[in-house]
Amino acid sequence: MEARNQTDVWGFILLGLSDDPDFQPVLFCLFLSMYLVTITGNLLILLAVVSDPHLHTPMYFFLSHLSFTDICISTCTIPKMLANIRAQTQSITYLSCLLQIGSVFTLGAFENFLLAAMAYDRYVAICHPLRYTAIMNPRLCCLLVGVSLLLSIGDALLHTLLVLPLSFCSDLEIPHFFCEFSQVIKLACSDTLTNNVLFYFMTCLFGVVPVSGIILSYTQIISSVLKIPSVGGKFKVFSTCGPHLGVVFLFYGTAFGVYITSALLESSTKTAVASVMYIIVPQMMNPFIYSLRNKDMKGALRKLTRRRTFS
Repeated sequence: MEARNQTDVWGFILLGLSDDPDFQPVLFCLFLSMYLVTITGNLLILLAVVSDPHLHTPMYFFLSHLSFTDICISTCTIPKMLANIRAQTQSITYLSCLLQIGSVFTLGAFENFLLAAMAYDRYVAICHPLRYTAIMNPRLCCLLVGVSLLLSIGDALLHTLLVLPLSFCSDLEIPHFFCEFSQVIKLACSDTLTNNVLFYFMTCLFGVVPVSGIILSYTQIISSVLKIPSVGGKFKVFSTCGPHLGVVFLFYGTAFGVYITSALLESSTKTAVASVMYIIVPQMMNPFIYSLRNKDMKGALRKLTRRRTFS
């Protein structure tokens, strides 16, 4: 096949989830609805945390960053898909594709670290309640968020910059609804061994470390909870961890499911459909998980709604 240098590549073709013209309006309405629900839900969480002084705690500090991250992830991918459907085009420029790759890497890794930080927060709150304020001070919270963001940006820059030297073949079709890194790499005619090795290494590193932290935190939490004599006390402690555990299972469960699907299915279209489960669904469901199972959050949202209604 004819190879092209990256300077000759004007962009790529996003094949999306379906090539059926009659199905495009359905996809447009479906993803527009999901996007609006995601933005509205996470924005309400952000406004509730900012406006209610009772929620100015480490747990909600991390939750507000998680909601902001969810908004950004959805905004990086869905609007371009909607614009392409509306304009009846499938193109994305080379620069926009690189920006999507970098953004998804940054935000995905950052969310990974945030979930680990939230697990650590729950561990300190349950296992060391008397020292909670001293340990989870504002300086540590800001440090955890700052370091996580810097590591995530560094990881994204590394992957994105290593795409720049690649030359691409004449076939520039990406069987996806956004510029997914592994799909872009498959289009390259030049050697991608370094890209693939680095991708799997960093994915393992950025996946294993936070997951290990989450597992270790909840191992200690379960050990402490089992020592509580009353059933009511155990239930109360576990209920404070319920929303976070729900988000963790949703985030890692969908990501693992997509990984298994892509390994077993030969159809790129089916893999793209499965990817919706980790790039859109968790971001949409997180606000419901935290608001429906959390009395403080429900109270803050009610106050926020009343305030907006009366104003």
